[in-house]
Order: sequence, then C-alpha cells, then structure tokens
Amino acid sequence: MWITFCKAKIAHATVTEAELYYEGSITIDEDLLKSVDILPGEKVEVLNLNNGARLETYTIAGKAGSGQICLNGPAARSGVVGDKVIVLSYALMDQNDAKNYKIKVIYLDENNHVRN
Repeated sequence: MWITFCKAKIAHATVTEAELYYEGSITIDEDLLKSVDILPGEKVEVLNLNNGARLETYTIAGKAGSGQICLNGPAARSGVVGDKVIVLSYALMDQNDAKNYKIKVIYLDENNHVRN
C-alpha cells in the first residue's frame, strides 16, 4: 500500500515578501530548498501560523543565502510580510519504506537562516 508521507519541513520561516501580481507559487531561498531536498517546481503545503491559512502551491528557487520567503500570486492573499509559516513537502511511499524514512527538517531563525 502507498501512503502520502511528509518528506521535508521548513519550520519557523518568516515571510519576507508578498507579490500579488506574480503568476503564483512560493519563492524560497535556494539554499533552504537544497538543505531539505525540495526541488524547484515541487508541490508544497504552506501553513501560516499567524492566520491559520493552509495552501498548496509549488516552489521557485530564490537567491541562495538571501533568506527569501515570498508568497506569489494568489498565495499572497494568504499572508503578509512578517508572518511565520511552515513549508511541508510530501512523497508517496510504500508503508514499509515510510517506517524507515527520516523526515528532513530545518528550523529557521528570524532572518530565515538555519538554526544550529
């Protein structure tokens, strides 16, 4: 049996921009994406801790090292600059594989850099 399993999590991210008149998606610092193996174009779920909004979109790689977290297009209606969000990525896995899979998680500081 296949299940949808959480494969990666970016926690405590701060929204740095919201671009309503962009075609859609969420732009995330390329270094952050790489650190949890989320690919540009990958479907993600964004959870807004400030207002409870949940949305599905896809990722765009932002400038490496910038700390950029930008809600684009309709997603910009789900949050404002300064909101805290969690970004989740999922994968279909066989139940047995999921039991042994370790979710990749990073926690960010107030500047969207990985906390040690």
